Amino acid sequence: MRHITSIAGRELSSLFVSPVAYVTLTLFALLAGFFFLAGVLSFDAQVAEAQSLQYTDYLEKINLNDAVLGPFFGVMWIVLLFLIPGITMGLFASEKVNGTQELLLTSPITIWELVLGKYIAGAVFAACLVLVAAFFTGILFLYGNPEFWRTISGLLGLLLLSWSYVAVGAFASSVTRNQLIAFFLALVLLLILWMLAVVADLGAAGGTIGADSNLSEVMRFLSASDRFEKMVRGLVDTRDLAYFAFMISVFLVFTKTSVESARWR
Repeated sequence: MRHITSIAGRELSSLFVSPVAYVTLTLFALLAGFFFLAGVLSFDAQVAEAQSLQYTDYLEKINLNDAVLGPFFGVMWIVLLFLIPGITMGLFASEKVNGTQELLLTSPITIWELVLGKYIAGAVFAACLVLVAAFFTGILFLYGNPEFWRTISGLLGLLLLSWSYVAVGAFASSVTRNQLIAFFLALVLLLILWMLAVVADLGAAGGTIGADSNLSEVMRFLSASDRFEKMVRGLVDTRDLAYFAFMISVFLVFTKTSVESARWR
């Protein structure tokens, strides 16, 4: 455990020494602020228009979670999909470029300690990004009355999704020494995981694959989009939590295998 925390601390320090962490945090905060403000202004305009037209039924149904937080979490999810590969691309690839991978592999630490330490560093940074989103979300509680547990469920979904993105990014970084290739490989993998449910829906609608076929079920199981959207709606299912744990574990095992294979080359 001591080795894991040391590796995680070293990796976090190297992240914040470089401008990458600050640029990522600043960009994420600016985008979160922009989309949050846009959502609030849109909500305010909808309420004002409904009041002027005396749409009482609409005013009774509209709420902050559906009109503001749901779309906000959805956009932040896509933003994380593009930003996290930029953070994880150097987790292992930079060690190869700097020539320090051989030193790590011949040191007393185990491969699992190395992988978990670097993953925890990425997960902590991803949690910082989610905290930025949580800050803007908290503003609504000062001036409005969103549903508390539904909001927490959405933030939890965003956090678990970001942690699974870090695991995918760590794997991509472990298979190449080029950080740019690691970035695009992680991005492609994340886009595939995102689009699997869409492809399953399109295939079922077009008759290519049945809605209840085994292939459709597998694609839906591997897709993160449906699970995240359910959590944004306030539905926390143990099967969805197990999915994120499964995806993180699988890609960490892939990462460990990839790193360990370098020892025998």
